[in-house]
This record gives sequence, structure tokens and C-alpha cells, in this order.
Amino acid sequence: MYFVKTPKIVSSIFSYLTWKIKTDEPILYLTFDDGPTVQHTDWILQVLDNFNCKATFFCIGKNVQHLTQKYEKIISKGHKTGNHTFNHVKGWATKHNTYLKEVEQCSKMVNSKLFRPPYGKINFNQSKALIKLGYEIIMWDVLSGDFNESLCKEKCLNNITNNIENGSIIVMHDSDKAALRMKYSLPKFLKFALDKGYQFETL
Repeated sequence: MYFVKTPKIVSSIFSYLTWKIKTDEPILYLTFDDGPTVQHTDWILQVLDNFNCKATFFCIGKNVQHLTQKYEKIISKGHKTGNHTFNHVKGWATKHNTYLKEVEQCSKMVNSKLFRPPYGKINFNQSKALIKLGYEIIMWDVLSGDFNESLCKEKCLNNITNNIENGSIIVMHDSDKAALRMKYSLPKFLKFALDKGYQFETL
């Protein structure tokens, strides 16, 4: 189970995490998790170029290690990157010191103080330790659901278009699992948002 639109009570209780950006301007913050990938990163970058939009990519350290040129291409295109641990570990199931080492190991590949916990699962002590180290922990306001293989591609698109608002942080995925729904939704979503007067900025 997951929330497409993060409930206000959740973002209020966990207010030390960043769920959306406070702004009255029509600005959106599109993010991609889990890359870079051999199959999909270049396609995403080309679509973003086609619409002249910027995004923030939360990268897995081991993927960056194997695909350094694709990571550097993300940077060269004017996008931002963030830390997504080295091995995509789940905070709730990982010992405290091991989790921090995962972030540290990824930081050797990804030079960023933006951090997104894989699966959105991170405990209070892990959060506080990372914040003390200078990280901003980025969650989301709108979850596309592109990772959900039981979700039709049209519903994935609707999940985004029906829930965005000024300052929304949107999550999509640079992964094989999400590719079908992501590749259908991304260009249609960008056109929809731009037609509505939104602009896209990096975190």
C-alpha cells in the first residue's frame, strides 16, 4: 500500500523531512529514483531536453560506479543529483551504522547533500543522524506509482496530473520495473504541466 498524494498529517508529523517546497509560484520538482540505467537514463534525458525541463535524479551508488558516464551526462545536462544509498537498502531493515555507511559510500560517487531513502523507509535516528551530517532528506508530495506492475499506464499518468500543485515534489523511476508506465507518462505529464503554466526546477 502507498499514498499517491502524501496526506498532510504525515508530512506534519514528519516535518523534519522535506515533502514539498513552499511556494506560491507554479513550480514543480520532478525527481527520478534508482538510476542511472543502461536502458532508460538517456531516454529520460532526451525527453527532458525536448520539453526544456530540469529534474533531480536520486542515484544508487553502485549504479553510478558502473555507469559513470551516464551519471556525468545527467550533470552536464543541467540536472541535479541526490544520494539514494549505495545498494538501495531499506532503512527499517538496516542497522543504524550500516545505513550511514551506505550513504557515505554513495557520497563518494554522488556529490550531493540531497538524500532520499529507498522505499521512503527511514527511521527517526537515521534521519536525525543524516540531518546532523548536513543532508536534506527529500520525500515527496506525489508518487506516480510507476513501479507498481499491476497499475495501468493511464492510471499512472492520472496519479500525477490529478495531484500536482505549486511546489509538488513528484517521484518517477529510472528502472526496468517502472519503464513501461514511466515512458508512457513522462512526455504526456510534461506537456500537461507546461500547458497548465507550470515550470520545472531542480531541488
